[in-house]
Amino acid sequence: MQFGFAIDQRKCIGCHACTVACKAENDVPVGSFRTWVQYTEKGQFPAVKRHFTVLRCNHCDAAPCVTICPVNALNKRPDAIVDLDRDLCIGCRACMQACPYDALYFAEDKGVAEKCHYCAHRVEVGLEPACVVVCPEEAIVSGDVSDPMSKIARLIAEQPTEQRRVEKGTAPRVWYVDPLVEALDPARVNEPESYLFSDRADFDAPPPVVPGFEPDEQVVRTLDAPHKPAWGWHVWTYLVTKNIAAGAMVAAPFLALLGVAAGPWRDFAPEVVALLFLAATGALLTHDLGRPERVWRLLFAPNTKSWLVRGAWVISAFGATIAAALLARALDADVLADGLRWLSLPLAVLTSGYTAWLLAQCRGRDLWLERGLFTALVLRAGLFGGALALLLGGPGAWSSGAVFLALSLANAWHMNRERLAKQSNTLASRAHAILWSSAARRTPAWIAIAGLMGLGASLAPSLPIVAYVVALGAVAISTFAQFLFEREFVRAGQAVPIS
Repeated sequence: MQFGFAIDQRKCIGCHACTVACKAENDVPVGSFRTWVQYTEKGQFPAVKRHFTVLRCNHCDAAPCVTICPVNALNKRPDAIVDLDRDLCIGCRACMQACPYDALYFAEDKGVAEKCHYCAHRVEVGLEPACVVVCPEEAIVSGDVSDPMSKIARLIAEQPTEQRRVEKGTAPRVWYVDPLVEALDPARVNEPESYLFSDRADFDAPPPVVPGFEPDEQVVRTLDAPHKPAWGWHVWTYLVTKNIAAGAMVAAPFLALLGVAAGPWRDFAPEVVALLFLAATGALLTHDLGRPERVWRLLFAPNTKSWLVRGAWVISAFGATIAAALLARALDADVLADGLRWLSLPLAVLTSGYTAWLLAQCRGRDLWLERGLFTALVLRAGLFGGALALLLGGPGAWSSGAVFLALSLANAWHMNRERLAKQSNTLASRAHAILWSSAARRTPAWIAIAGLMGLGASLAPSLPIVAYVVALGAVAISTFAQFLFEREFVRAGQAVPIS
């Protein structure tokens, strides 16, 4: 038994009976949808035709939501249904970023993700899904696709069909008979300021039209379900706090070479800074969960394929190594403490860069799949390490200032390289253009200016108070610029409609 759906768009009348039946059967809250109907109009007055498109979970054979879920709350059943166990879900919302079909939503009242589960409670007792039963035109066909004599298998075999976003490699199990092809591709549809029957939600404002990537003027989406961004300030702040912690320990083994004088600051500051910001990182990620009391499942009931889990392992090992180094230093075991600093160096690099592999599992967000993200994150961590060395070295430590400038210029160069990079598809290009038309476009210049300020401060030993103020200003500007960039990067990745 291998279940699937076929949507015969020749029959669909856009009545929304499937949406209502799904809501009633599964207690779907107002504003959220497991199945919904888009209206798309094509043509130019007076020759305009309205098309209906029924959207839902595609129960993919290679479901990215299953791969990224850190606690095995999502699973691919033997009958091909992708199911979700709300009793296991921790509410991280990573599955919502991984899905290329906008098929999951966050249930605020329960603190967990939800989705179409093919009305598994019905099919297990021989009934059809609620949406199939209620459709007045029998436009929704369900059944065993592997049985060549089933109604759905015969429909797929006899009629030409289309599927959504097959380029994502998810192997979707929803087939569309005679759809408006443009309606299945969000890059080809105009998004209006308001819909046919309603205004758009504040969080669902249409994305800006990017020159060079304008959709077809004669294809307009006139009705759709809103999709709230899954990740917000917790995530972009975590990107900064995690990199500060990693940067501190990247710099730690080299402080003597960078002109930082021996003493308590050189001995203890990197570990203290790293532990404080690592604790802030953990607090941010836990607070962002819908069910924070279940966070223990990340370590004790994990999905080892998820980079949320692997990242938690890396951060845990990194934190343990830092704590051991701090304890060794406190016990005057300096040789051991110095050795642990070197051991923490690769863990610091992984702590900074693993997010690139996590975002690569977010298959629904094309911008986050860009190449070079690991290098970008590690460079930004290095810049935070250079900032710590600059502050600890103080006026006269010209090598710290020179390294801070070099890292600033390397980051500015890499950001500009990213800005000019060609993207893999239209959705990625639109999100990329949105990112670089935002406040993020100024960040490379600000980082470079901060680097020059840092070098100037390190070369002014005769004006120690002024030099410290300038150095603090350089670090503040650099940190703010990086925070601003991470914020716009997270926002832009979610700004382009994917369904």
